[in-house]
Amino acid sequence: MKVKQTPISHAVFIALLGASGATMAQTAPAQNQLDAVVVTGIRASQEKSLSVKRNADTHIDVISAEDIGKMPDKNVADSLARVPGVTILNSPSGGSGGFDERDRVGLRGTNPSLTQTLLDGHSVANGDWFVLDQTGAGVGRSVSFSLLPSELVSRVEVHKNASASDIEGGTAGSVNIITRKPLDFAKSLTFEAGIGAVYADLPKKTDPQLSALLAWKNEAKTFGVLVQAFSEKRSLRRDGVETFALDGAKALTPITPANHAAVVTQNPSLAGKVFPNLIGSALFTQERERKGGVISTQIKPTSDIDITLTGMSSKMDADNYNRNYMLANQWAMSRNPTLSNVEVDPATNIVTKANYTFATPTIIGVYDLISRKASAETNFLNLEGSWKVSNALKLSGNAGTSHGKGKTLAQDVYEGDITASSGGFELKGGGTAPAFNIGNANGSALKPSGTDWIFGDQNVIVQDKDRWAQVDAEYTLDAGVLRSLKFGARASEHKRYTDGPIVGQGPNWDADPFKNPLPASAYTQTYPSNFGSGLGSGFPTGIAYPTAQALADYNAKYANRDISRRMVTHEYSVKEESSAGYVQGNLDGEGWSGNVGLRLVRTKSSTLVWVPTSDKTLPGYVPSAFAAVGPNWTDPTGYYQTFHDRSYTDALPSASVRIDVTPKVVARLALSRTLTRPDYTALSAAQLLGGYSDPTGKAVGTGTSGNPDLDPIRSTNFDANIEWYFAPRAFVSMGAFHMNIGSYITDGTQRVMASTDVTPAGGQQGNPANLRVTAPFDLTTQVNKKASVTGLEFAFEMPVFNNFGVNANYTYADAHDASGHVLRGAVKHTVNLGGFFENDQLSARLNYGYNSDNFLGRDRGTDYFQRGAGVLSASLGYKLNDNFAVSLDAQNLNDPVLKYYGDFKSQPRAIYKNGRQFYLTARVKY
Repeated sequence: MKVKQTPISHAVFIALLGASGATMAQTAPAQNQLDAVVVTGIRASQEKSLSVKRNADTHIDVISAEDIGKMPDKNVADSLARVPGVTILNSPSGGSGGFDERDRVGLRGTNPSLTQTLLDGHSVANGDWFVLDQTGAGVGRSVSFSLLPSELVSRVEVHKNASASDIEGGTAGSVNIITRKPLDFAKSLTFEAGIGAVYADLPKKTDPQLSALLAWKNEAKTFGVLVQAFSEKRSLRRDGVETFALDGAKALTPITPANHAAVVTQNPSLAGKVFPNLIGSALFTQERERKGGVISTQIKPTSDIDITLTGMSSKMDADNYNRNYMLANQWAMSRNPTLSNVEVDPATNIVTKANYTFATPTIIGVYDLISRKASAETNFLNLEGSWKVSNALKLSGNAGTSHGKGKTLAQDVYEGDITASSGGFELKGGGTAPAFNIGNANGSALKPSGTDWIFGDQNVIVQDKDRWAQVDAEYTLDAGVLRSLKFGARASEHKRYTDGPIVGQGPNWDADPFKNPLPASAYTQTYPSNFGSGLGSGFPTGIAYPTAQALADYNAKYANRDISRRMVTHEYSVKEESSAGYVQGNLDGEGWSGNVGLRLVRTKSSTLVWVPTSDKTLPGYVPSAFAAVGPNWTDPTGYYQTFHDRSYTDALPSASVRIDVTPKVVARLALSRTLTRPDYTALSAAQLLGGYSDPTGKAVGTGTSGNPDLDPIRSTNFDANIEWYFAPRAFVSMGAFHMNIGSYITDGTQRVMASTDVTPAGGQQGNPANLRVTAPFDLTTQVNKKASVTGLEFAFEMPVFNNFGVNANYTYADAHDASGHVLRGAVKHTVNLGGFFENDQLSARLNYGYNSDNFLGRDRGTDYFQRGAGVLSASLGYKLNDNFAVSLDAQNLNDPVLKYYGDFKSQPRAIYKNGRQFYLTARVKY
């Protein structure tokens, strides 16, 4: 067994030995407890949060509920956005675009996968509703906050440095969402209910929002039960203009004499220049309905024994319909156009403007219509307990299971060709939607003239399962500065996999959809009259589309969903077994406290890798989905299953100290070693080889693959912070942090020898008659690389004239890999400004948050960034009496426009608008 040791490991053991052998006996005060209490109002919430923050041995930030069922924001992620060093994403990945609700949480300029999200101190399985986040590149370990209603939350703790007793997995830190327990309530019987509605101004729809809580405990306070339920519906509409490419193609396409002869002949200087492949007017609509609840039973037969069993379930139905009416510049450029008004950006070599005319009507547009049946869910069952065996010894532990699931059971799809005699486009920079037209320059749109294709994965079910058992012990000592010794062990098993065969549907050749396109009479709906308002001008808006049911009816006849079209390249499986043990010394001296410890973690993993082959006798062989592309392809290359097993052991030392510089000033220092295991599809992805034409096998081919040999992300972290609590409910803090990441995971290449068929000119890849050779291939994959994150944090909060208050924070993070490229999820500047007012009846809160540009990863051959932007939110509350209150929460008040760009800021990739949302809620409490 190989253990990775660091100099910190030795320092930790020396510190432990020195502390235990100290000769100056001191009275050990009780360890700081982070017990949940019921607080009401903004000021009480802030006071509780600051109390927990100030007294904690480690660097944490806390957000407490203002009342039962009332967090500071409707979305927990919005509340977290106000914490220094926190970055919030509107979607799990760049592939799904940005939505109105904040969904993922990252810390200190890193990808959300590097931030661990816990529920009541244990892990929670995740589910995603969007199909590209279920099986696409970059399926990660972050948790979707869209499945976690704020009504369930008592408080949220953001831990910015690790201790040995913490569960490993958060390179940058962890977020612990804490729910209520039955015996936490002051009364024997507590009832709370919220009845409300949410209005979304872009779809102009109002939907119901319901929640309720019932908590009971006996008079002896030895037994209690809590039941909580919620049912919340929301309507979404997203207007967008996207610049991208079909799967496998690049968003920017080079002009070559071979593919664009007429263009190069007319203007030879255009050879080598690049142009946007597709530009489309995209309308996305969705109905989200989230239902679930929590049941918790707590037994406390004596003051020394506490046992709680908690179960939670949350499911969100998320059926959605995406329409994208696109100019296909690749087709237009390659079909002998006459060009005019051509402009090229000399700094980037991007063709930014061109108009086309054709001698005869030509297919230059494509219209994608995709209706999806989708859902996501998560649940857990956890048994936790503690036993104070004696005044010196306390035992605690928990065991449980969590199950997440993301499903896209069906995609009803129609892709239609658009024929026109003219067209054109104009890029207007990365901050404004490009203009384009297909046949009509007045914003109207033509209906498709024929069928181009039918596509879309079916039966996508992604399972995420986790189970764990943990035991901890803490022994109070009278040994100098060593206040107590804490030690424990944890074992877990985590599985993430696609459940059942995924079918990549195609055309039903027997019914022949190419001779039977979706009829013009089916286009009974139109884009809203205000589509694209605020995004720019010059793009099509008057676009007709069929209903989702019409698409389903058409696919039922003209789509082929037979198992022979199994899409194995989208199937993956990762199984991880981990075991950990730790020892931690909790230290206490005159005016200081802290901890020092070491955690040992053993990880065993088994990763599914699909390998291309023509040998049907190999284990787990299945034919390629491309077998059904056309009647001439009867027996192409398929794939067989292999499982890659590996194991590794890590030593994770940590040390932190809290110093009371003065009665009002606290300083903190921390040093730790952390790890995060690789994202799932970075490990398990099929090996895809590009076409190969060298019969000698000497030429180097290209392709893509997962990398099951990836090391986990290991980082050595330093954190320093100083906090001045200069008045009640007031503080100012400044801090610095650094992460030295030795094995960051990023895009790279890996050379392998692979067996492939030689495709002759004009031939078919995968034809059994082709010659087979073993040749070198450079595969685009994920690789480990050194990286670092360095940053500063500033936070300020204080009351003004008792009833008013202000808060502000700023974070700077410089995150890049060894080659100087920015890290995925990196945000250099994060700013939050807020203020509130509260008296006995009325409360009001206003908050503005700004993130600078955010690198989301690679997409279709280019980098993918979200341009910096701000979000304004507000909350109003009126308390009629102790039992009744009303609140109005507003999100996206400034009607933000989400802007995305590629390798250059002048290269637009997408621009979206989701509108504003208003939540009106009446609460009754008894």
